[in-house]
Parts: sequence; C-alpha cells; structure tokens
Amino acid sequence: MTDIEIAESVKPKKIRDVAKTLGLKSRELIQFGNLKAKINKKINPRPDAKLVLVTAINPTSAGIGKTTVSIGIADALHGLGESVCLALREPSLGPVFGVKGGATGGGKSQVIPMADINLHFNGDFHAITSANNLLCAMIDNHIYQGNELNIDPNNILFHRCLDLNDRALRSVTVSQTKIEKPRQDEFTITAASEIMAIMCLAKDINDLKRRLGNIIVALNTRGKPVYAKDLHIADAMAILLKDAMQPNLVQTLEGTPAIVHLGPFANIAHGCNSINATKLSMTLSKYTITEAGFGADLGAEKFLDLKCRVAGLKPNCVVLVATIQALKLHGGANKQDLKTENMDALKLGIGNLLRHIDIIQNVYKLPLVVTLNEYTSDSANEVNFVLNTLDKIGCEYAINDAWALGGVGAQDLAKKVMALCDTDNSSFEFSYKTEDSVETKINDICKRIYGANKAVFTEKAQKSLEVINKLKLEHLPIIIAKTQYSLSDNPKLLGAPKDFDVTIRDIEIRGGAEFLVALAGDMMLMPGLSKTPAGVNMKITNSGKISGLF
Repeated sequence: MTDIEIAESVKPKKIRDVAKTLGLKSRELIQFGNLKAKINKKINPRPDAKLVLVTAINPTSAGIGKTTVSIGIADALHGLGESVCLALREPSLGPVFGVKGGATGGGKSQVIPMADINLHFNGDFHAITSANNLLCAMIDNHIYQGNELNIDPNNILFHRCLDLNDRALRSVTVSQTKIEKPRQDEFTITAASEIMAIMCLAKDINDLKRRLGNIIVALNTRGKPVYAKDLHIADAMAILLKDAMQPNLVQTLEGTPAIVHLGPFANIAHGCNSINATKLSMTLSKYTITEAGFGADLGAEKFLDLKCRVAGLKPNCVVLVATIQALKLHGGANKQDLKTENMDALKLGIGNLLRHIDIIQNVYKLPLVVTLNEYTSDSANEVNFVLNTLDKIGCEYAINDAWALGGVGAQDLAKKVMALCDTDNSSFEFSYKTEDSVETKINDICKRIYGANKAVFTEKAQKSLEVINKLKLEHLPIIIAKTQYSLSDNPKLLGAPKDFDVTIRDIEIRGGAEFLVALAGDMMLMPGLSKTPAGVNMKITNSGKISGLF
C-alpha cells in the first residue's frame, strides 16, 4: 500500500476529540473542518516538560526517515500511556512539487490529513508570502513616489518570495517603467524568507510587530540602514500574519496530537518550527517530540545554537536517525545495489554517523540515542557491525520499525528516550559565543560542527562584513546556508570528509529575525526543479482523489 492508501484506510478522530486529550477547551480551538484546527491558548510550559529533538545523519537519495521516526516515537509514548505531543514543521510547496516530496512521515507513522498539511496548510505560507511581498511593493512604491528616505536602488536588501522552486526567479529585472530606472532583484523561496524566520521566533503580536519593523530593507545613499518601520508598514504586515501566528493542531494515524507550524528548509533557512509551537506543546504535554531539518550539522545546529538560545530551551534528549542504506551511500555504494550486502562501503560510510554523534555528544554535550530504521534488505552482518561500533564508543541505540508497525515498532526507542530524559542535561553548551566576531563565529561552526580547517571569505563576503560591522550588528547569531548532502560545502564530499575549507561567498543581514545568514559554497536561497519534478506525476480524479503526491 502507498502512504496515501494507508492514511485513507484509517478513520481519524475528530480534531476536537484530539484537542481534549491535551486538555484544550473548545474556546481555545479554531476549527478548519473536522480534522484541522488552530490553537489560541496562553503558553506556559509545565515544570515536568521534557523536550526531545530528533535529527539525522546527512541525507542521501535513499532517504533517512527522520519525520517518520519522530511520529513513531510520539505514537509509541502515546501507546504506553504517556502524555505526549508532536511539534513538527510545515512542508513547503517547493519540495512537494520538486524532488523531496511531502513531509508528513510515511507508512504507519504519518500525520494527517496529509494532503491538507502538504498543500496550503491553513493558509500560513500564503500569509507569509503576501506580507513579504507587500513590504517589497512598499519599497518600490516609495522610490517611485519621490524617495523621501533616499533609498539607494542598488542597495535594496529585502527581496520578494514565492513558495515554489523556480530557478528563473533567482535573478529578475524590476521597475521597468518610463519613470524608473530598471534594477536587478531576486526571489527567495518563502521558507527561507526573513518573514518566515520572524514568525518562527516571535513570541507574540507585539514582538512580531517589533521584529517586522526592524527589518533592514535597504541602505540609503549615505550607507545608513532603512527599516520597514520607516515605511510605516509593520502593522499592515502583522494584520496579514496574525492568524498564521497561531499553531496548527492535527493528529497521527494513531490519534496522537501533533502541532505542525512553520519552519522548513534547514539547509537555507534556520529549519525549525516556531518557538510558540514547541512551547505550546510543552505546555500541553509532558513529552514534546520535535525535529530539526536534515542532519545534525544543519537542522540540529540551528535548533541548538539559535532557537534554544533565543527561546531559553534545553533538550532533554537527542535522537539521531540513520539507515544502513544511507551509510552505504556515504561509503561510495551504488544506489542500484543498496539491497546487496556491502561491508566495505558501510565501513567507510559509518564515519558520517560517528561525526554526527560527536557533534551532539562532544560539542553540545547532550544525552543521545542513535536509532536505525529497519529495512528487510539490511543483512545481519551490516546491522551487527553498526551496533558493535556503537557499543565500542558507549553510545545508546535502538532499532525501530515505525514505518511498518507505527508506534509499536518504536517502543524500544521510546523507552530509551524516556530513560535519557531523566538523565542530566545541564552540561549543554552552544558551539559559539555571540559576543565573538562574525568571522570567529562562522569559523567555530565550520571547525567544530563540519570538521573543516577554516572558513574562507570571498571579496563579496568581506564587503558584507564591513557593512555588518559598520551597522554594529556583529553581535547577532549566525545561520549558515549550506548543502545538506555533505558535512562540507561540497555536496559530492560524502561520509566524513577531512582537510577541507568552507567558502563563505556572502553574508546577508536579517535585522528583524535578528541573525546573519552566511551563504556557503553554491547554496541558493531559491531552489530549482529537477528534470522530472514530482509535480508531473500527480493526478486528481473527478471525485477529487489525489495520487502521486507523496
């Protein structure tokens, strides 16, 4: 059965009944039909709340299954009678119609209604796109209407966005009127926009308006920053975004509550769901199972170094997901031969897993359990090699089969998660200090997390550093936009590469989100489509039944 056929075979609970299991009252629920709702409740995490972060090794074309494992752990805890809630990220339409596909799990570990969550989920991304582009329209209109703020058209820092992969929008010409001089601009995918980041980090409407107003939209002709608040548009943007600020409630196939809200794309954005969603889950349940995008070098790094720093969070346990097939690909195996035992490739590829273990245990100093997703094609020799390697370094582990069995298949993992949540996490520390220079912070991430020799700054990046220092923004935290496929900035360097530098080609300012984005290697903020995008395989019948979406 396909994922959608499995989902359709299950009769879901009504969302108001799911809400009751979290102690939510009807007045705290804004329903979108019987299966979806937004939550309007005061956030106050319970004293015994436990936060579990699920991350993974660097992804491969064979997949990893991080979201599936997150759902499996939550279903397992739910089945064991524990108070639990998922806190996941919303999917972006870019990957849905591109290569990666949807982001609602798979097999018997899914969140539903999957089509609704993957497409237009309660209008959140549309609201962000509209607010973003409203600000862009105001910038250009201000210039057209006389440019009282003396905005330098060659130094506009805020760009339009769209929630689709479209490489043709990486470079566009705008303002082609008889009065204005045409200028070059670019689009960002909505998930990587500053508005998305602000929505994920804002505490409430007042904080949202403050952050929106502090967006640096451009420099004026004297090199001074021009803010969104100078255009008097922050309130209008907040009006567009007020409903999207409220986290969304759905459920798993087993009826476990799931809060799904914002924040995909850990390779080019900060890749975490909203702080409000995570803290709301910690308000409503003892165990919050959340995920960060891609590997520990991207999603987990940004979750721990940025989100936890801003929100004052500290995970009680980290789950690191790996598969035998992915490890063999990291060791140079042919994708067509992954079902064949290949010990040589596995011995080379396991270095990637060991590097991610090192990041969590020795850089961030957090309790960790590794989990292998079970595949029938994995040989006993391959599984035993990985488990013996983990035994030698004293790392906790569990095999799970959440995809095929749902929560039952992840009960051993869930029990180890519960045990680790009761251990000491007070040694947690960040990988860099915000008071250090921008160059030092970027080098700390590149060396301590990626294992690089150093960061190399291009001439363009050095000019950006001059602007950042001139504007006295060097204290801001760092986000590095980097390929997800490698620990390096080269997607072809798999496994655990050594003796490499990371090229920083530019650094962008996010004044409202209050961080800096360093662009590493060839990473683009607007992805492109593949030769055969997933969208071409999607079908819909006269009765409205969808196929090929997942």
